[in-house]
Formats: sequence, structure tokens, C-alpha cells
Amino acid sequence: MRLTTKGRFAVTAMLDLALNEDVKPVTLAGISERQAISLSYLEQLFSRLRRQGLVTSVRGPGGGYRLGKPHAQISVSHIITAVDELIDATQCGGKEDCHSEGRCMTHDLWASLNNKILDYLSGVTLAELVENKRQTDAGNAVDNASEISFTPRKTCAAPLVAEEVTA
Repeated sequence: MRLTTKGRFAVTAMLDLALNEDVKPVTLAGISERQAISLSYLEQLFSRLRRQGLVTSVRGPGGGYRLGKPHAQISVSHIITAVDELIDATQCGGKEDCHSEGRCMTHDLWASLNNKILDYLSGVTLAELVENKRQTDAGNAVDNASEISFTPRKTCAAPLVAEEVTA
């Protein structure tokens, strides 16, 4: 699977925004400092997130960013695809030309994995990530991160990148 830093940083920045937007808009400089992500990289990511309606910008003194939708309406897959990140385990990018200009014999396996990953990430909302982070900070969550689990909920009406994962 190919999930690059772009997708990971976008999810991290959105979680930071969700955790800190209660009082006033959140600045990219604040996110940059808290999450050790380059300010110029955040500007690129937030430009894409804004175009997709996931964040709104507030201009002027005390300005910054706010979420463009309620936490429960933003899934991890929305965030990742908003920054042009594709979730693809196939070698061919879904084009079925991975083996001598033809389909490889494991194509269906990797395309199925794509669908399962996308379904999972579509079911994890920013609201769940916020709640989990707050519980962790309060000491109510399991210390071992590998034991933390999310119960995905279907929040998307349609697959976000169906053309890339079609077998």
C-alpha cells in the first residue's frame, strides 16, 4: 500500500485542528509547531483541504482555519483523498497493465485490499479520532497503541476513489 507522508500529515493536521479550534481559529504556524510539520507543506495541504470544503479560512487578526464540516462528517478517507493521495496496493494503479501490458494474476487480491482499506478509512471519522485522543490524554485509553481500535461506521454514500480500485 502506498500511503505517503502527504496523507499522514493531512490527517495529523486535521486532528490537531479539530482538537484546537474550540476557542478561536487555528493557525498553520501553531499546527506546524505542535506537529513538527513544515509551514510551507501545511499551506499546500490546507489549500487542497479548503478546495474540498473540509476547512474554511478566517482572515485578519486572530485568523486561521476552522473545520468546514462537523467532526462526524469528515472521514479519514475524505482527508486523504482531498490532498490527492491515492490508496492503492496494486502495482498498476488499477489500470490492469501490471504484467507485460496485461493483468497480473494477483490483481484481484490487491484491488480487494484497496476496497477494504478504503471502506475502513471511510468509516473512521474525525470525531472518533478526537474522542480517542482525548481519552488517551485523560489516561482512560489503553497504553499500547496497537490495542486501540476504532469501530468504523459507514459515513460515505459512495466510494471516493472507485475508479482507482475497480478490478
